[in-house]
Amino acid sequence: MRIIKHPILGDVKEKKKVNINVDNRQVEALEGEPIAAALMAAGIRAFRRTIKTGEPRGVYCGIGQCNDCIMEVNGVPNVRTCVTLVEEGMIIRTQIGLGKSGDLDD
Repeated sequence: MRIIKHPILGDVKEKKKVNINVDNRQVEALEGEPIAAALMAAGIRAFRRTIKTGEPRGVYCGIGQCNDCIMEVNGVPNVRTCVTLVEEGMIIRTQIGLGKSGDLDD
């Protein structure tokens, strides 16, 4: 589900549709939209899982200030998907715990 008609911002202009790969699943997205928005439009809500309990995490703040929406994007861990824009062919993976660099709190 996407907002296409906003009472204040008006109609959303048509954007190019692109494909991204999310956990080995092809997902259609709009070029230039935040990855988190594309995933939520595709019904994906869990972006990472905590290492201690495996609890799912998704969008919390939506402005890049927390770590709940981090995922591995094109092989890079700990990418904040709420502020990273979709590009054709991105490979996105659910992140478990700290990611490869291990520099975030769980």
